[in-house]
Amino acid sequence: MERISFPAISATRAATGAFVLLLTVSLIAVIFLVVYPNDLRLQSIVTGGCEPRPLRAPRFVGPVASPSPPSPDLRVLLGVLTVPDAYERRSLVRRAYLLQQPRLVGKALVDVRFVLCNLTKEEQRVLVAMEIMLYGDIMILNCTENVNDGKTYNYFSSLPRTLGGADDRRPYDYVIKTDDDTYYRLGNLAETLRTLPREDLYLGLHVPCHSAEEGFMSGMGYLLSWDLVEWISTSELARRKMMGPEDIMVGVWMNEADRGRNRVDTNPRMYDYPEGPDTCYRHAFIPDTIAVHKLKDNMKWAKTLRYFNVTHNLETSDLSPY
Repeated sequence: MERISFPAISATRAATGAFVLLLTVSLIAVIFLVVYPNDLRLQSIVTGGCEPRPLRAPRFVGPVASPSPPSPDLRVLLGVLTVPDAYERRSLVRRAYLLQQPRLVGKALVDVRFVLCNLTKEEQRVLVAMEIMLYGDIMILNCTENVNDGKTYNYFSSLPRTLGGADDRRPYDYVIKTDDDTYYRLGNLAETLRTLPREDLYLGLHVPCHSAEEGFMSGMGYLLSWDLVEWISTSELARRKMMGPEDIMVGVWMNEADRGRNRVDTNPRMYDYPEGPDTCYRHAFIPDTIAVHKLKDNMKWAKTLRYFNVTHNLETSDLSPY
């Protein structure tokens, strides 16, 4: 019998072990290639890096890869006048309007923009810039932040110059000025506008209540047709009378220039949050609401959103802790 030396046995075992290891690695590689053909990235494993996935932006930020819906025949700009430091409120209002957008696709375009004056703090320049990068829904006017010292005039008068219009087509049919304590029901608003003129229209909650006087539309939110916005941008009357309570002054512009002759009082569909006894401008929630005003805190927003079933698709059980 031939005797085999120990070195020969060791070499044989080493060769066998190497073969088994190589076979195992090969089988694992084959499994990954067959089961996960698109997920094996050798370069990523070696370098420790990975390619970022593209993120979809909200509908009104810009084009995305999905097919574009039909161009709507009703276009509205809803400008929410707010202040740079109101980050939390802007976030809440933004979500409240984004959740309504899917129901408008192909029916109406309602672009929501948050309107600020010049940024004056270092943190504003960074944090507001982040909002612009993520959502693209911030408008910054060349003014000092104010309520009744011309901000509303600057908002309206800047739009024709800023937005213009391609091939003589108006960028919007209507423009709204509202505040960050007002919640619009965009679907109800759009359906209402479909039946109304698109020229010389001035719509809102009329003050004085149920009066034949010319008056004005409440600052909770009012709408002007685009031709009136164009007129404001060139009107010496509006420029001279920009200072003062903004809703009253817009009424003054319309009354003294005999503009906005198509006036629509939305009472009782626009009203203040139902807190306290009913008045001409305050009552219980109603289904065909266009806008609710004086939502000064998160609880009032929550109760308003609950009434309109904003989160009804998410069952309470879905919110239970794990």
